[in-house]
Amino acid sequence: MAKHPLQQIKQRFGIIGSSPELDRAIDVALQVAPTDLSVLITGESGTGKENFPQIVHQYSRRKHGPYFAINCGSIPEGTIDSELFGHEKGSFTGATGTRKGYFEVADGGTLFLDEVGELPLSTQARLLRILESGEFIKVGSSKVEKSDVRVVAATNLDMVKAVERGKFREDLYYRLNSVPIRIPPLRDRKEDIPLLFRKFTSDCAEKYMMPPITITDDGRELLKSYRWPGNVRQLKNITEQISIIEQERVITAEILQKYLPYNEVGMLPVPVSQRHDSEQRSFANEREILYQVLFDMKKDITDLKQVVNNLMEESGKHPAAYASAPADMHSSLIRQDHSGMTLPVQVDTLPKKIDLDERERSDIQEATEYEESALSISEVEKEMIAKALERHLGKRKLAAADLGISERTLYRKIKEYKLEG
Repeated sequence: MAKHPLQQIKQRFGIIGSSPELDRAIDVALQVAPTDLSVLITGESGTGKENFPQIVHQYSRRKHGPYFAINCGSIPEGTIDSELFGHEKGSFTGATGTRKGYFEVADGGTLFLDEVGELPLSTQARLLRILESGEFIKVGSSKVEKSDVRVVAATNLDMVKAVERGKFREDLYYRLNSVPIRIPPLRDRKEDIPLLFRKFTSDCAEKYMMPPITITDDGRELLKSYRWPGNVRQLKNITEQISIIEQERVITAEILQKYLPYNEVGMLPVPVSQRHDSEQRSFANEREILYQVLFDMKKDITDLKQVVNNLMEESGKHPAAYASAPADMHSSLIRQDHSGMTLPVQVDTLPKKIDLDERERSDIQEATEYEESALSISEVEKEMIAKALERHLGKRKLAAADLGISERTLYRKIKEYKLEG
């Protein structure tokens, strides 16, 4: 096989950087391209995984054949089999004609399955069959058809954990993972960050016909020390924001800091304050914050109940021995002991009054109101989804990214909570 200079490959496919891990990923893509082996590309969201299937395709014998990129997470579960494998007329409601799927129209070419970890288990079984035998059956048909397609898949999930949880077929994972390519996150390519920043500023200046921004040394160090959880995509977005908004074209660390969000996991540490260490936490998304709030609320209620129990025990009676009774009840109350027998309890043996101060009564009242008014997880989830859709003017792709879930999962939740329209 002819050797291709790495710099030439990077220029052709818009890849910027010189980290050893990035160079290794490109080299593996070039080595596997002439074969028909399946490739699984892994890496965090925003690292640029979509460039590598194109390298594999362009340097393969299929380069003159069709190339299709499909985001498996954006296709609703009910139609994904039809999208991939096609369907026959009348096979389901709305199937007014026969339709070819991607595996049929991509015959002789390459199919890039992005977010492959989001595929339903039933679709995974169909995919495994076509990978092993080249055969597939359209939805609503009984005829076996053949297709010669090279599959390159990508995911940002931990596939081993997905297999362990039963979310992804083990046999399909090993079939797709014939040749793995890992794309390093941006935080592992610190020396590449200033290069990418300069490229994005230049592109933005050219696109909008404005002077390019430059960055000071302290700003450059801040760029490199930030963890970039959104990787190259986040760096590009922030660079464009600064280019458009800032009147000052020389960007210092102080200016840059205003554009770096600090309320997400992986950010620079928050400056030390007077708060307790347990309060200095960061969270991946709104849902994680919500769960933590509910957890803390439950813990507070439990603690308050324990206070009440202790007060009752100090008064000489265990709270389990009491039952609520009307004020005019006379000589006795009825309770059950551990054997199930009913035993009389004399009212005059019960404490007439538990001596609680005003603060303790207030705390108990608040705990009761908290417990009664606390929303269920599903209600809160519904509210979060509705707010995300409202923030992004109904654009599901942006809302899904905001919530940290796939578009397919968001689509299913919208259906479940009846949030359409």
